[in-house]
Amino acid sequence: MKVLGIETSCDETGIAVYDSVSGELSQRLYSQVEKHREYGGVVPEIASRDHVARAAPLVTDILQEIGAIGDIDAIAYTRGPGLIGALMVGANLARGLAWAMQRPLLGVHHMEGHLLAPLMATEKPDFPFVALLVSGGHTLLVDARAIGDYRILGETLDDAVGEAFDKTAKLLGLPYPGGPQLAALADQVASSRFDFPRPMTNRPGLEFSFSGLKTAALVLVQNETPLDDSTRSEIAYAFQRAVVDTLRIKCERALEATGYADLVIAGGVGANRLLRAELKRACEARGARAWFPALEYCTDNGAMIAYAGAQRLAAGQVDEAVHDVLPRWSLESLPALQG
Repeated sequence: MKVLGIETSCDETGIAVYDSVSGELSQRLYSQVEKHREYGGVVPEIASRDHVARAAPLVTDILQEIGAIGDIDAIAYTRGPGLIGALMVGANLARGLAWAMQRPLLGVHHMEGHLLAPLMATEKPDFPFVALLVSGGHTLLVDARAIGDYRILGETLDDAVGEAFDKTAKLLGLPYPGGPQLAALADQVASSRFDFPRPMTNRPGLEFSFSGLKTAALVLVQNETPLDDSTRSEIAYAFQRAVVDTLRIKCERALEATGYADLVIAGGVGANRLLRAELKRACEARGARAWFPALEYCTDNGAMIAYAGAQRLAAGQVDEAVHDVLPRWSLESLPALQG
């Protein structure tokens, strides 16, 4: 089965074709980073308009690469969660194609796409496993027992970890998107005279909170202003270390609570090198294993939507009628695949 995947949940237009028989994949990805940089964050209206301009040409391009349009067996698109205008662009394009081609159609949960992304590799984890999903809009730990059988173990009570990275980077005068910039700045020093709290690690539970950490960064920057290069690097180092330690501690607790031996890390923040190294080390220390998607599949992309859609379509799940997009959509509400 060849599935066309369309991802337009935020500020990346991702189009991909996944062949569930051969595992071969063709994809296109257009990032809107430059359009949003001057505003310091994603502007929903700009994101929607750019998806309108980019999505259909990217579909045309990728279909020309794989051959005849009739080779597509089904279409999957991101139904949610995400920005409502951006989601509607992808949904309307997918529905139009499905109607014109008379192909089955399925709306995919964006975070399930991220969760399943590591399974696209030749070597991959088996269910059940713990999944840490970390991005600009989400931070949650999931007990993943099978495709669609998910139980949220803990999530952020306020800000997502990716947002905390971006906002702190902005305090340090770094351009948007700030997360990778902050990590690069932190790499310029080997230690720091500063220390940030590890939020909610001094109490039981698997919930997260990053608003206080952002406030601590704001206060420190204000106290140290004007910032020289060394101070900026040390603040970045201390902030990144606090975030990574917090995520590591919570992941260790989740593995202990479930008894699982596999930890999947996915989402844009999953590309952070320190986080990858620390979680790999922590898993190895307890006889577990950390699994990561390829770096190109950490950020939003059409490949993960095509793959997730292929798994559900192969099990006979399709959209029987037009569905509204879902800007908010819980992973726990998804139907589990049988068998």
